[in-house]
Amino acid sequence: MSHFCAVKLYLLCPSCGSDDIMKNGTTRRGKQNYKCRDCGRQFVENPQWKPIDPDRKAMIDRLLLEKLPLAGIARVMEVSEDWLQGYVNACYAAVPQQVQVKPKTQGQLAVQMDELWSFVDDKGNKQWVWLAQDVTTREIVGCYIGDRSGDAARALWASLPPVYRQCAVIYTDYWQAYETALPSKRPKSVGKDSGLTSYIERFNNTLRQRVSRLVRRTLSFSKKLDNHIGAIWNFIHHYNALIRSEPSSC
Repeated sequence: MSHFCAVKLYLLCPSCGSDDIMKNGTTRRGKQNYKCRDCGRQFVENPQWKPIDPDRKAMIDRLLLEKLPLAGIARVMEVSEDWLQGYVNACYAAVPQQVQVKPKTQGQLAVQMDELWSFVDDKGNKQWVWLAQDVTTREIVGCYIGDRSGDAARALWASLPPVYRQCAVIYTDYWQAYETALPSKRPKSVGKDSGLTSYIERFNNTLRQRVSRLVRRTLSFSKKLDNHIGAIWNFIHHYNALIRSEPSSC
């Protein structure tokens, strides 16, 4: 009885706060298990697993936007890699795969388009990131991830908001898919030395430097296509949100 009293003095139920605690066998790892007589909650003393609070999750969300592998984030935030992988899977599955940009009116709009090479799991599984950027606002106004065919170029075109498909001038490189996939006379093929695709080329570099899955010679490449796509869209939404928050120059 005295031993039981000692247990009551030091342990409180993590659910209801009751001190009416009893021993209840051991866990599969050999730790003493306890049970609350009032609410029935079973628990161990000093558990290795602890709930991740909202502030830590918010920090993890910010770290996912930096050039850090998941293993590094797990070490810094002191969470298990298994938990982090499950959290990332859920986050990326919820990311909208549609651009969110400032409303535009019909007028003189200009867009730069380019493709960025990437891969999933191994370099034989190529995944091209097709991007479109508003020349004036610098917003990413279109994105598609797939192969490098004309169908992919058409998918990029379809991802643009209607106002851009109606009246924007499109600057691209000389990749033939643009000529065959985009509406007649809309694409203007230019060389890199013209400077007319410099903004989107710079964004490609930013994307490679901020999304670890796209960094060349890395061990952080994606092993799952859905997460590869989700990570890219996640950064695009973050980038566009920063653009929208900047004060207007008008």
